Amino acid sequence: MAQSAREYDRIRTVLAEADPDEPLTAREILQLLEAHGEQIDSAHRIATVLGRAARERDVQVIQSSPYRYRLET
Repeated sequence: MAQSAREYDRIRTVLAEADPDEPLTAREILQLLEAHGEQIDSAHRIATVLGRAARERDVQVIQSSPYRYRLET
């Protein structure tokens, strides 16, 4: 669980800096992370971390195809 919390913090930091206007897919978030020098294994891992975080944190999961994610800043 500690690794998931660290990954969430890294995702949140990069998204806060990027300040996207629209919700992003896990793949788009992965591309942003890579552009900022952050390593997370895959878009699937990002989806897992954000899906779990949505239960107790300020993550909105938009159920579309593909799913999109918005973090309240």
